[in-house]
Amino acid sequence: METPKIAVFKGQKIRKIVHNNEWWFVIVDVVAALTGSVRPEGYITDMRRRDPELSKGWWQIATPLSLPTAGGAQKINCANIEGVFRLIQSIPSPKAEPFKRWLAKVGYERVQEIEDPELATKRTRMLYKLKGYSEDWIEKRMRGIAIREELTDEWQKRGAKEEKDYEILTAEISKATFGLIPSQYKKLKGLKRQNLRDHMDDFELIFNMLGERATTEIHRTEHSKGVPKLKSDAKAGGDIAGGARKKLEKRLGRSIVSKKNFLAKPEDKRLSGE
Repeated sequence: METPKIAVFKGQKIRKIVHNNEWWFVIVDVVAALTGSVRPEGYITDMRRRDPELSKGWWQIATPLSLPTAGGAQKINCANIEGVFRLIQSIPSPKAEPFKRWLAKVGYERVQEIEDPELATKRTRMLYKLKGYSEDWIEKRMRGIAIREELTDEWQKRGAKEEKDYEILTAEISKATFGLIPSQYKKLKGLKRQNLRDHMDDFELIFNMLGERATTEIHRTEHSKGVPKLKSDAKAGGDIAGGARKKLEKRLGRSIVSKKNFLAKPEDKRLSGE
């Protein structure tokens, strides 16, 4: 299951997500970037009214895809690069030509990553490094990403189809591993829309990986099918990690579950004692 990314054109954030091995861009974000409109939805309505041909073929351009929002996952109209080029034809804007060049660049990056997946990994590593994470942390985070992708692939193959299914299964692992579901964990760390895992320390990442990797192996060993069985497996995998966490906590005399987050103090400063 792909996670949406943020691309930036002249200071304007544009959400994009991979669908059918190509980038799809959120249409309202594209229109806002090209027009500067504070009500891009209204602009789109007017644009379709002005351009009957565009309106007639609207659903050949716009495809509703599931993206996370402040109110939860929602279906939002997106267009691929070809579709965005068609939209540009209906928007009189001095930004049209620079936007086309920008679009070709960000689209080509995805083509490169499809041909050489290692490029995507290198970019991710570099972003974490620029934010101040240590090499050791980055190594664990990257391994965690691979384990998570392996798990979600299993969920998809074994009957989890809706966004809500993934949320429920993830919550089961998290609750059994740490005693908290992700929303509670984010609240503990003082996070809002940030990625929880980007604010975990070494032990939190390790136990998170253990819970997810154990769940994947249980699915495969028991040939699990259907969300109820996947949910049971998720709890079992989380229990394995949770049991290990509690043993370590008892030995160390402190909790592994931490309120600390990367926003409060970047890792390079924590490690240097600044």
